[in-house]
Amino acid sequence: MKRPVRREDHVRRMLDGPHPQVPAGLAERATERGGRLLRRHRVARALALTVLFLAVGAFLVWAVVTQPWQVPPADTTPPLEGW
Repeated sequence: MKRPVRREDHVRRMLDGPHPQVPAGLAERATERGGRLLRRHRVARALALTVLFLAVGAFLVWAVVTQPWQVPPADTTPPLEGW
Protein backbone atom coordinates (compact mmCIF):
# COMPACT_ATOMS: atom_id res chain seq x y z
CA MET A 1 0.00 0.00 0.00
CA LYS A 2 2.99 2.33 0.16
CA ARG A 3 3.25 2.80 -3.60
CA PRO A 4 -0.04 4.77 -4.07
CA VAL A 5 0.82 6.95 -1.06
CA ARG A 6 4.16 7.90 -2.63
CA ARG A 7 2.44 8.76 -5.87
CA GLU A 8 -0.07 10.94 -4.07
CA ASP A 9 2.72 12.75 -2.23
CA HIS A 10 4.60 13.31 -5.46
CA VAL A 11 1.51 14.72 -7.18
CA ARG A 12 0.76 16.99 -4.22
CA ARG A 13 4.34 18.32 -4.24
CA MET A 14 4.08 19.03 -7.97
CA LEU A 15 0.78 20.87 -7.57
CA ASP A 16 1.95 22.87 -4.55
CA GLY A 17 5.07 24.12 -6.35
CA PRO A 18 5.35 27.22 -8.52
CA HIS A 19 3.18 27.16 -11.62
CA PRO A 20 4.74 28.05 -14.99
CA GLN A 21 3.60 31.18 -16.82
CA VAL A 22 1.06 30.70 -19.58
CA PRO A 23 2.36 31.98 -22.93
CA ALA A 24 0.77 35.17 -24.22
CA GLY A 25 -1.83 34.58 -26.93
CA LEU A 26 -2.38 30.95 -26.00
CA ALA A 27 -6.17 31.32 -25.89
CA GLU A 28 -6.26 33.03 -29.32
CA ARG A 29 -4.09 30.32 -30.88
CA ALA A 30 -6.20 27.60 -29.33
CA THR A 31 -9.37 29.25 -30.62
CA GLU A 32 -7.96 29.53 -34.14
CA ARG A 33 -6.79 25.92 -34.10
CA GLY A 34 -10.16 24.74 -32.82
CA GLY A 35 -11.90 26.67 -35.59
CA ARG A 36 -9.65 25.08 -38.20
CA LEU A 37 -10.33 21.63 -36.80
CA LEU A 38 -14.08 22.22 -36.84
CA ARG A 39 -13.96 23.39 -40.45
CA ARG A 40 -11.91 20.35 -41.46
CA HIS A 41 -14.35 18.02 -39.73
CA ARG A 42 -17.32 19.70 -41.41
CA VAL A 43 -15.69 19.46 -44.84
CA ALA A 44 -14.76 15.81 -44.23
CA ARG A 45 -18.30 15.02 -43.09
CA ALA A 46 -19.80 16.76 -46.12
CA LEU A 47 -17.41 14.92 -48.44
CA ALA A 48 -18.23 11.57 -46.82
CA LEU A 49 -21.97 12.19 -47.14
CA THR A 50 -21.56 13.21 -50.77
CA VAL A 51 -19.62 10.03 -51.53
CA LEU A 52 -22.24 7.98 -49.68
CA PHE A 53 -25.11 9.51 -51.64
CA LEU A 54 -23.25 9.02 -54.92
CA ALA A 55 -22.59 5.38 -54.06
CA VAL A 56 -26.26 4.80 -53.19
CA GLY A 57 -27.30 6.51 -56.44
CA ALA A 58 -24.87 4.41 -58.48
CA PHE A 59 -26.17 1.26 -56.79
CA LEU A 60 -29.77 2.20 -57.54
CA VAL A 61 -28.97 2.89 -61.21
CA TRP A 62 -27.13 -0.43 -61.47
CA ALA A 63 -30.03 -2.27 -59.80
CA VAL A 64 -32.61 -0.74 -62.14
CA VAL A 65 -30.54 -1.50 -65.24
CA THR A 66 -29.52 -5.09 -64.41
CA GLN A 67 -32.59 -6.07 -62.33
CA PRO A 68 -30.76 -8.63 -60.15
CA TRP A 69 -34.02 -9.70 -58.48
CA GLN A 70 -35.22 -11.44 -61.64
CA VAL A 71 -34.31 -15.07 -62.29
CA PRO A 72 -31.88 -15.31 -65.22
CA PRO A 73 -33.10 -17.26 -68.24
CA ALA A 74 -31.97 -20.86 -68.42
CA ASP A 75 -29.04 -21.47 -70.77
CA THR A 76 -30.18 -24.99 -71.66
CA THR A 77 -33.59 -26.32 -72.50
CA PRO A 78 -35.11 -29.06 -70.40
CA PRO A 79 -34.94 -32.56 -71.84
CA LEU A 80 -37.83 -33.51 -74.11
CA GLU A 81 -39.33 -36.76 -72.91
CA GLY A 82 -42.61 -38.32 -73.69
CA TRP A 83 -42.89 -37.31 -77.35
